[in-house]
Amino acid sequence: MTKESSSNSTGMQYNTSLSVMTNAEYGRSIHRMIEYCLTLEDRNERSRCASSIVRVMIILNPQMKEFAEYEHKIWDHLHIISNYKLDIDSPFPKPRPELIESKPEIVPYPKSSIRFKHYGKILEDLLKKALAETDPKAKEVFTEQLAQLMKRHYLNWNRDSVNDQLILEQLENLSEGNLKVGENFRFLHTSEILPKNAIPQNQIQHAVKKKSNNMHKKKKR
Repeated sequence: MTKESSSNSTGMQYNTSLSVMTNAEYGRSIHRMIEYCLTLEDRNERSRCASSIVRVMIILNPQMKEFAEYEHKIWDHLHIISNYKLDIDSPFPKPRPELIESKPEIVPYPKSSIRFKHYGKILEDLLKKALAETDPKAKEVFTEQLAQLMKRHYLNWNRDSVNDQLILEQLENLSEGNLKVGENFRFLHTSEILPKNAIPQNQIQHAVKKKSNNMHKKKKR
């Protein structure tokens, strides 16, 4: 594909008038060499020319050697830049445009109906494993660990307040009444879960608001 030629008074071509590069990483010189190769009528001569171009492409892009089958990739690039017009003897099969240029199938994003989003999908997956546990004692221990984890997640979501009874109710809700903690179960205290230097969100918001008001007053002066 070429654009209409245009030049200034010195006869120099503008970039907009040059042919569109199919693969810009190789630069315009490689594209011109391939365009020249396409003009050669003798197949053997074209093949020798193509081999020379590939060697130059490898020299210009040494990082390609880090990839497996890099030489095969370079030959593929040669054909792609020529718009698959090169009829040559190549050490590798000529790539098929429909395979190279086909768009990958859209992978549907997994839909999930998380009832309490602040607990996250991972916790619900753990909950399913707890439900699948057949040993009663192991299930109780697993359930109590889940309850502690739910409190930790809840505090990460809202550090200002946490209701232990609410967490137990939500655990029962999520498990449809099949998971319950033991009679002697006690939640860890908030101070044992959060870092000692953690500041409640309401205090942070109050401090930010106070600082903003002070700056506003200073500007008025």
